[in-house]
Amino acid sequence: MKPIRFSLDGRRDSVILKNPALIIVSSFAILILVGALLLMLPVFNRQGVVTPFVDALFTATSATCVTGLIVYDTYTYFNTGGQSVIICLIQLGGLGLVTLTSFFYFVIGKKVSLRTAQLAQESVSADDRVNTSHLLKTVMAVTFLTELIGALLLMPVFIPEFGAYGLFMSFFFAISAYCNAGFDLLGMNGEYSSLISIQNNPWVLLVLGGLIVAGGLGFIVWQDLWNFRRRRHLNLHSKIVLAATAALILFGFVLFLVFEWNNPDTIGGLSVPNKMVNALFQSITTRTAGFDSIGNGDMTVVSKFLGILLMFIGAAPGSTGGGVKVTTIVVLVMTVLSVMRGRTDTIIRRRRVDKLVVYKALSVFALGALLVILSTGVVLATESSNSEIDALFESVSAFATVGLSVGISPQAHVLSKLVLIFTMFLGRVGPVSFALSITMAAGSRTSRQVMPEAKIWVG
Repeated sequence: MKPIRFSLDGRRDSVILKNPALIIVSSFAILILVGALLLMLPVFNRQGVVTPFVDALFTATSATCVTGLIVYDTYTYFNTGGQSVIICLIQLGGLGLVTLTSFFYFVIGKKVSLRTAQLAQESVSADDRVNTSHLLKTVMAVTFLTELIGALLLMPVFIPEFGAYGLFMSFFFAISAYCNAGFDLLGMNGEYSSLISIQNNPWVLLVLGGLIVAGGLGFIVWQDLWNFRRRRHLNLHSKIVLAATAALILFGFVLFLVFEWNNPDTIGGLSVPNKMVNALFQSITTRTAGFDSIGNGDMTVVSKFLGILLMFIGAAPGSTGGGVKVTTIVVLVMTVLSVMRGRTDTIIRRRRVDKLVVYKALSVFALGALLVILSTGVVLATESSNSEIDALFESVSAFATVGLSVGISPQAHVLSKLVLIFTMFLGRVGPVSFALSITMAAGSRTSRQVMPEAKIWVG
């Protein structure tokens, strides 16, 4: 048997190191397992008891996959040490271990092999046309600078009320919002209440909303925006992400405002300005952030369906957000329109989209939808008291790594928790990347055989 070498720069590597997707999937799995083992320890919760493994695994997965679904209220169950573990998992999960490792390779000046550079590109959803070193520096600079600014803006609210702990809260919320995680520390105002207790504080909601959008744009877009002052133009990817993000936020804002305007259980009793701020925040947070300023379980059925739609679409590729991604939806919509116009290629703004991109977009959408359907089925089978729309809402929230909940996760059956854990994991690493990591690890190779053409009629 040939020895397995675990060096990123080795010339003869194992099958693991020849597969960037498998390395990324494995790094998330290892981080989740370490986090779960830590959160099990009595020293990290207020009761001083051993946390059940499944619950610790659920929390670690939710934090690492920047989801926000919880089985325990973060403030009332975990002490400051446990909360610190959670926020570290969020930061590491939001950026990715591979991204951080690759960045430090460049910082210390270590010679980077072609394979390591490809791995770094894969970790931030870039391609070989992107300067990897510059992109990783942009990732770190944007992340830590944005989180610092966010924390500074939150300090005037939290420090006067909570003292020294308010300083910790400010950084916790800033990191959680930028990483689109949705974990909060306001459980002292009511378990699982998230931001409902401060829904009349537009400053906090707008700051957190800005951080969520910043994290959801994607690092490639931020690098392009940084270079705009020199190049004076944006690439097509950035234009699509910015336009789609603005359109979806506006779309959600208007519809949430309309459907919840007179709902006394959500925004019906708020002043007009606060109704608008909360409707805007709800539109933003469904883009994979997971903070609640209104009770999701109390929304109208139409609003829940709207939330499901926005959550499933999600944020941009290479961002801290989840979902099938806005570019995936744009490519599929433009493919349909191109077919309706009799074209054989997908055209976006007078540019032809590579068919491999179209195939990947279709695969991501189909696998995501299939995973949500299976997860919803399991939740319905094990949680008989929940409605179909609530089960679908929770499952989409898990897959899209959103974290908005209608109350299923805390009381969920063990089987439902395990399925939601798997759904969160696949939602973070990506169903296509996960499938590739498995097939390549099993030794599958891309066949270049010329196959006879199949005659199939569809539609």
